[in-house]
Amino acid sequence: MRLSLRARLTLTYGVLFFTAGVLLLGVTYVLFNQQLSRSNTKVLATHTGPGPAPRNDTSQVIAESRRLFEEERGELRDAALTSLVTQGSIALLVVGGAAAGFGWLIAGRVLTPLHRVTDTARRIAGSPAADRGLHERIALRGPHDEVKELADTFDTMVERLDRSFDGQRRFVANASHELRTPLTLGRALVEVAMHRESASPDVRQLGETLLQINTRHERLITGLLLLARSENEITVRAPVDLADVVTHVASQTALEAKDAGIAVETDTAEAMTTGDALLLERAVQNLLENGVRHNTESGRVRISSRTRDGHAILEVSNSGPAVPPYEIPALFEPFRRLDADRIVTAKGAGLGLSIVQSIVRAHDGTITAVPNPSGGLHVTVTLPPPPAPA
Repeated sequence: MRLSLRARLTLTYGVLFFTAGVLLLGVTYVLFNQQLSRSNTKVLATHTGPGPAPRNDTSQVIAESRRLFEEERGELRDAALTSLVTQGSIALLVVGGAAAGFGWLIAGRVLTPLHRVTDTARRIAGSPAADRGLHERIALRGPHDEVKELADTFDTMVERLDRSFDGQRRFVANASHELRTPLTLGRALVEVAMHRESASPDVRQLGETLLQINTRHERLITGLLLLARSENEITVRAPVDLADVVTHVASQTALEAKDAGIAVETDTAEAMTTGDALLLERAVQNLLENGVRHNTESGRVRISSRTRDGHAILEVSNSGPAVPPYEIPALFEPFRRLDADRIVTAKGAGLGLSIVQSIVRAHDGTITAVPNPSGGLHVTVTLPPPPAPA
């Protein structure tokens, strides 16, 4: 069992207090015992002082009196020491318990700023997209001590990260927009050259190759723009039924799946959520296209939507090559694929799953992927339910 810092501080404070109390009680016991012995010695010295020799009967009376005095002295000493130990222990337990309670309260008061730092860091780390939660600050007020210095340092670090992520998103969006124009112009020039009557077969073949490269670059630019957009916070949300989205996307992808010899199976049931319908449609499209393109001959893709515990569930499963479990986290990173990276013949730009993950996180959802026993992936998207009507 792991104790919290507050519990450890209270335990340390309580142990030190009880140790000091026991030592104090022991010293008091020794000093009290010595004082009793010293007082009894003085009393005995008073009764046995110099004087004329007593008679026999007087000696017997004195001896009996001394014996009785010794017994009473012992009983009084034992009673006093027992009372000291008993009452002192009770007092130590009561005062120690009160001190431990006050120590618990004081430790909680002292650790309150640290709890604030921890809660803020936890909210930022648990944000659907970490770079969107970096606008939050601790802004701790109080004396300039070690805790405030820690909070100010944390705020400075988060502010720098926020600026860095924001600059990165703006750069990707601006660069993608700037690259779209020359790509469009290049496509137009290639098409004009290909469709000339004087164009030779070699020119036409070269034009087809250039158009394929241009198409891949356009797909890459579009993916980067969508990735930058999906990482922004969604301000306008509307009710969306994933069943309608799945049906629409499946009809659009039917031709590509038929040409590839892939059978697409749909199983749709109402799955309501809220968000950006276009972004959710793109997420479903990317998952379905990913299942079709990364498949085997005469393979299959199954896509379904349903509601579970109020949450909208989207599942996409496909056949295909075996995927090692340790490779799955890397598939959600940009420009990562199981095949060779950044080659012209690649089936995609390596942004499909990373875009899906960004869109799902922007909608406060989760996405998981597990390998199918027979090959391929089984991807599950969970989106929050729509808010209850006021």
